[in-house]
Amino acid sequence: MKITAAAVKTEVARLADPARATFLQRFFRTGKGEYAEGDLLLGLTVPQQRTIAKHFRDLPLPEIEKLLRSKFHEHRLIALILLCGRYERAYGDSEQREELHQFYLQHTAWVNNWDLVDASARTMVGEHIVPAQYALLDRLAESDSLWERRIAIVSTYASIRKGELAPTFRIARRLLHDHHDLIHKAVGWMLREAGKQSPAELLEFLEKHYARLPRTTLRYAIERFPEARRKLLLRGEFGT
Repeated sequence: MKITAAAVKTEVARLADPARATFLQRFFRTGKGEYAEGDLLLGLTVPQQRTIAKHFRDLPLPEIEKLLRSKFHEHRLIALILLCGRYERAYGDSEQREELHQFYLQHTAWVNNWDLVDASARTMVGEHIVPAQYALLDRLAESDSLWERRIAIVSTYASIRKGELAPTFRIARRLLHDHHDLIHKAVGWMLREAGKQSPAELLEFLEKHYARLPRTTLRYAIERFPEARRKLLLRGEFGT
């Protein structure tokens, strides 16, 4: 088997499912005026794409770039799966990891749907940066790009997993003014994850910013609380 982007595309084409692609075009909001306008899908499942990535795990970086720049969604997701896998296998090689991290940041224009962000941001940004580099998250959070803003908050999941909640609260605070529903959902998701580590810190954040919190963000953030408590929190009643 040739290890090239063209070979990957051939395998993707073999598994293409036009009926499923039609459904996915609606699911990923690819219509005119929608957030993923113009994105094209071929109808593969995520497990199928992960299997392809496994078979092509040694694809050279220039070939990964060809996939990442493709107009087809599945090509880009496979590229990101490959990139994350390469980053994880480079454990202990700080130079190679830095190269891959910078490659990712230089190609965020093609990390342009929520699933692409969610499959890659934690590894390619969150796992890489140290506290001294949190200014990168600030810059991404202030980006005009919806997807870079989502990268900023989703990447903090790596810090949450280490018990470090400050980056999540920091970026969530910066994104309180954001008007896009996909950001509201991502912020709420990460706040919920932070709350698993420290419910008290989550409640403190929610109470402090209650007046500015998008309703979707609040609902996502409090999903793990008992129903009766959720009703109180939705009304802004934070007393125990």
